[in-house]
This record gives sequence, C-alpha cells and structure tokens, in this order.
Amino acid sequence: MPVFTRSRDLPDSSDDGTPASADDTETVPEPEQSEEPEGGTAQPRTLRDRVAHWRAWRSRYPRAARVVWWTATALSLALVLGAMVMPNQLHLLRADQFVRLPGEAIIAAAILLSLPRRPRLVAAAALGVGLAALTVVNVLDMMYAEYLGRGFNLVLDWGLLDDAQSYVADSMGETTALAATAGLLLLIAALFAVMALAAVRLSNLLVRDVAASTRGTLIAGTVWITCSVLSVQYAGLPLAFHRAVTATTVKAKAVRQTILDEAAFAKENRVDAFGDTPPDQLVPDLRGKDVVFTFIESYGRSAIEDPVMAPGVNRTLTASNEALAKAGYHARSGWLTSATYGGSSWLGHSTTLSGLWIDNQQRYRTVMNSDRLSLPKIFKKTGAWDTVGVMPGIQKAWPEQKHYGLDKVYNAFQMGYQGPKFSWSTMPDQYALEAFQRLEHGKVRDKPLMSEIILTSSHQPWAPLPKMVGWDEVGDGSVFDSIQKAGENASEVISDSGRSRKAYGESIEYSVTALTQWLERYGTEDTVLVFLGDHQPIARVSGDNASRDVPISIVAKDPEVLDKVASWNWTDGIRPAKDAPVWKMDLFRDRFLTAYGSTPHPTK
Repeated sequence: MPVFTRSRDLPDSSDDGTPASADDTETVPEPEQSEEPEGGTAQPRTLRDRVAHWRAWRSRYPRAARVVWWTATALSLALVLGAMVMPNQLHLLRADQFVRLPGEAIIAAAILLSLPRRPRLVAAAALGVGLAALTVVNVLDMMYAEYLGRGFNLVLDWGLLDDAQSYVADSMGETTALAATAGLLLLIAALFAVMALAAVRLSNLLVRDVAASTRGTLIAGTVWITCSVLSVQYAGLPLAFHRAVTATTVKAKAVRQTILDEAAFAKENRVDAFGDTPPDQLVPDLRGKDVVFTFIESYGRSAIEDPVMAPGVNRTLTASNEALAKAGYHARSGWLTSATYGGSSWLGHSTTLSGLWIDNQQRYRTVMNSDRLSLPKIFKKTGAWDTVGVMPGIQKAWPEQKHYGLDKVYNAFQMGYQGPKFSWSTMPDQYALEAFQRLEHGKVRDKPLMSEIILTSSHQPWAPLPKMVGWDEVGDGSVFDSIQKAGENASEVISDSGRSRKAYGESIEYSVTALTQWLERYGTEDTVLVFLGDHQPIARVSGDNASRDVPISIVAKDPEVLDKVASWNWTDGIRPAKDAPVWKMDLFRDRFLTAYGSTPHPTK
C-alpha cells in the first residue's frame, strides 16, 4: 500500500513550502484514491477523500501556499503585537504608538516555549482571547472618552450600552440600530476567534525551532531591559513598553475603587443637611411663587465661549435678555461644574436636585432608592406646592418619579403631541412648553406649582432641528411636519464635526428662544424660572479638554427673589460672564435652600 508522511507537532510542515525534518514525521497509510474514470482524472468520492484532497492543495499550488503562509503569519503578528500596544484614546491612534517593543510579548514567548504541546495551545488561545477582550475595552474607552469624557467602567457601564442602542434607534431608526448591533456583535465574535487563532499560529511557529526561538527570546528580553534602563525613545515615546499590563492594572484598580466607592457613598447619602428640617422652615421666602426648574439638554460653557458657536448663541442670549427686561424680568447667572459630560443627562439632573455628586450609575441607583430630599421633594414636603414633571424624553416607566416627589409626570406620550420626532427628541421644546402651559401652568390652582422641565431639542445628533412657529399655531404639533422633512439628515451631521458644531449652536439658540419666549408670554409676577444646562456636548463639539461647566440663571419679576442671591456675585442677565463664580453642581441645592430661608436640620 502507498504511504505518505505527516507532521506530528507542526502547524503544517508544508505551510512555508519547505519539507518537515525527518525527526518530525511519521509514516501513515495514504488514503485510498477513487478509481480513475475513463477519459478523466481521479476524483475523490468519500468525505474522507475530499478532506484529504482539500488538504493537499498546498502541494498542487506551492507558490500560492507560500503567499498564504506569509500573509497569515504577518497578519497574526500584527494582530497580537498591535493589541499589546494599542492605546485607549482616539487621538493617540497614530503610527508612532505602534513602534514599540511590548514586554508582554517576550514574557508570553518564554512561557509558551516552556509548555508541552496541549497546554501550550490552550495558553496561546487564552492569550488571544485576553488580547481580544483588551482590544474591545480599549475601543470602549475611546468611545466613552469621545462621548462622555471618561473611560469605560467595567463594573457600571454595561447597562449604558443598551441606552446607546436605544439612542441609535431613536435617532436613526430601529432597522439601522438592529443592523448596527448585529454587525457589531458579529465583529466582536470574529475578533475573539481570529485573535485566538493568531496566537495559536504564532505559538506553533515558536516551537518549530525551539533553540532558535529561545535565543531570539533571550535577545529580545535583553534589548527590552536595556531600552527600559536607558529610557530609549522613538518619536518621544519609550521603546520598551508594557501597555497591556498597565491597562489591565488600571482597570483592576478602577474595579476595586468602584466597589469601595459604593459603601462610602452610601454613608454620604444618609447625611442630609436639611433631612430633618420641619416643613414650615423649608424655602419660606419662595412661598406663593410658581418655581420652574428647567434643564436645557447639552447647554454647556462651549456654547457661550467657543468661537464657532458663541456668536449666534450670544446674539440669542442678548436678544432674549432684552426681551425679558422689557417684559419686567431680571436675571442673575453663574456657572456650575457638571458631574457628567457629553451624555448621561440624568446624572446632571440628580446632582443638581439632590446636592450629591452623582457621576456614575451606581451612585445614581443608590440615591434613587433612598429617602434623600431632592429639590422637588422638598417643595412637596412643605405642603405649599403641587409638583409636576414635564419629561418629553421619557418613553417608558420612570420609577424615579417617587424619589423626586413629583405628583404628576408627563412623558413623551402624555402631552397630546401628534407631530414628527426630531431624531432623538420626541417633540420640539416649544411644543413641550406650550403643553405645560395648557396642562398645568395655565390652570387656576389652589397651590402654586413647582415644576421640573427637561428640554430635549438640543440633544445630539442635532438634526433635523425644529424652528420656532407662532405660539398660536403650535396646536397638536402637526405644524412641525414640514420643518422636520426639510431638516438635515442626522447621520450626516453627527459624522461631521464642523456641521455638528454649527447645528449644536443652532439647537441651543432654539431652546433658549423657546424658553424665554414662553416666560414672556405666560410668566406672571410670581413666576421664578431657574434654567441651566445638564452637561457639555460631546468632545467632537466642545473640543478636547473642554471644561465641564454649564450656565445657570435665575429669572424673576419680583426683585426680592434676586436680592436673596445677591451675595453669590452672579452676573446680571442670562449670560454669565467669563469670570462669574464657578461652583460644583452638587453645591447648588444647599446654597439655594439657604438663600431662600431654609433652616438646616441635619439627619442623624
């Protein structure tokens, strides 16, 4: 019977077109070939024959086999080494970042060379999976830094991925969101599989010549240590590098810190300076006033100071301020440093209203499940106000209503809107404010009203944008159909930094105009409006290393309302000066309560 040889512990003895050594082969029976048909060449019949025929393609096409072998090897090396030195910041994705000698590669080679075949393959596959996981986390860090100004939290941020999917669905359609999610999951699965195969391939290459690989590993280790000791650099960066180990260590410390923070914050949450204050000693100087707290989505300092956005926004602020003054209103404005950036608006809302620094989802859950007195709940506790929330961005159950002490909440489906969505925003701000007037503020009441309103028209992707219409024309919102259809495409705007900045500025102009016109039209002698931003827009708009500051203004006709905050040294008008005081956002609640006559009685 004919025989052929097969490699025992090689990836493939003919992968590079060179024969395996005699010591690495064994004699095995050659698979039986099918009989040759008349007038033709022999063709495999059985599955075993077909597999053997397929595996022998290298001998039939040796040149192609060599090209495939070298290509696969080069890609495997690039994938594994690239994953070891890959940065986790988008602006660092440059060629010079990858010209490094990763110490992890030398250690991995030494370990793999010392292992028997089966443990070696398992270890190599595990290394590939680990590098794939590190790559995914690095990409998440890039995206979170781009949108939220911070890295990805391995403990807390998985739930936000679902919010990201919902944002894409609301902005660009359910089909696009599902396709993007499916494509992303397939890409991640492929990355894990390919990275594991690449690591296994490189481990097999190492043991083809153990002596040579050992010498190479020792030389590489010596070079790495020498470069490290001498601080050898290339393009201003250290040549000897251990990015993967550093990144893993940083993430491990962050996980530990997150776990410790939960217990520390729980203690902080239980201490409330006004937790035991009797109802009659809470905000006595605002009794009889309709107090409206309004958050303008993504209204950040960049809108007022960035050279691209500021001219239009500041013209709007100046015009609105003049119109308010003509209507008898006066204002004071300052800055608050938000607990969030680029997104996660609820963290900014809860920080402002609770008086606690809530910069992650864990802290948010802790506060929402506690008896902490938020500003709306404080007004409710007095018994002197009805409390209501206008939340056009809420499209599902919202258990936070209980924590905030809101008697009633109007979500996206409860304000009678029959017009089109404007990307993520379910309705224009002008409509939301008109509905608030119709449903609550304009009604004759036994008690004044304390309201929390979230305006969403300035939420990214800032396309298409609504425009102001006559207030008497708002109706059920159908008037906005033609405006929405004539607007820009969301995907085109969000992918272009220049267009995003321009559209963002226009969205802030719209939101400020809608709010101040509402106050001119429907405000009374007893209306007190507090409006502020919840966070800065994403880095693509606000710029790298932008501050987290947002504007805040208090507007009222009654001069005594503003006299109460005269000691704050805020700027006159609704545009804060560049040198106006800057407070951390969590300080606002207690200073506001104190300014309007509340007496502290801390919880014990």
